[in-house]
Amino acid sequence: MNWKNKRVLVTGGTGFVGSHLIESLVKKGASVVSTFQVIRPNSYFDEKKLLSKVTLSQTDVTNFEKLFDLVTKLEIEYIFHLAAQPIVETAYYNPRRTLNTNIMGTVNVLEAARLYPKIKAVVVASSDKAYGKSKGEKYLETDPLRGTHPYEVSKSATDLIATTYAKTYGLPVVTTRFGNIYGEGDQNYSRIIPGIMNSIISKTTLELRSDGSFVRDYLHVKDVVSGYLLIAENIAICKGEAFNFGSNDTHSVLDLLAIAEKSLSRKISYTIQNTAKNEIPYQSLDFSKAKKQLFWTPKMTLKKSLHEIFEYYKNIL
Repeated sequence: MNWKNKRVLVTGGTGFVGSHLIESLVKKGASVVSTFQVIRPNSYFDEKKLLSKVTLSQTDVTNFEKLFDLVTKLEIEYIFHLAAQPIVETAYYNPRRTLNTNIMGTVNVLEAARLYPKIKAVVVASSDKAYGKSKGEKYLETDPLRGTHPYEVSKSATDLIATTYAKTYGLPVVTTRFGNIYGEGDQNYSRIIPGIMNSIISKTTLELRSDGSFVRDYLHVKDVVSGYLLIAENIAICKGEAFNFGSNDTHSVLDLLAIAEKSLSRKISYTIQNTAKNEIPYQSLDFSKAKKQLFWTPKMTLKKSLHEIFEYYKNIL
């Protein structure tokens, strides 16, 4: 598929993942529009000077009228819905805001797409959290969505709503579920990889909220972007479906620290707080469906990419 001059809306495009997606779309010649709340100084969006390459609209996805006006006036063809409240701990303390943004924000995006006939694809960004707690096995797309805590529930509901719009209205929507995304540009230092980088560079002690045993897939942001684009480019065979995007980097927090120490040749000082609320002990995604239907596999690994990521954080911190 040729993205040149395609009219694309990325909700939440000034954030970590959105910035990488916009960077790729712009390189491919797409005409990109992005909603945003704030542009952080030293963000990836700011650093890559994407402001001059996209159309920005300070639109909250919970405002349907403004969102629909944006879609229709700019004659949007493709939507990547990334805008969300993405922090598990924030969701614990502010469930109302999280549920409103993540659930009703998605409803508004899908409703705008339903009402505007020029929409060719809607890619909804979800998470492995949508599955809820596992029994120590990899998640399959056919597994039930059974989140119990606020963030998980917001993602479970989002996925079910996306399926509703696909099955009921024939909307060309696809749900994408990812593990822990890392890479240049993540400014949320409560996440483990930015936290590691900040700890080394600022010579401070890293505080681990968990007991260090929680296991996650670690997936590079560039692999996430390639997954998003493949979905949109293959919408005819993907619509109405959900796809897992995982990695072979499946590690506990303590194992991840050991990998980082070895890769960066640095000692990481840390303490175990064991204060994490609502976190799931084991999460890993079976991505054989994406591999089979989209020929997608992760290209990046922690061992290959950590040094380059460290250099990035040295420049901004």
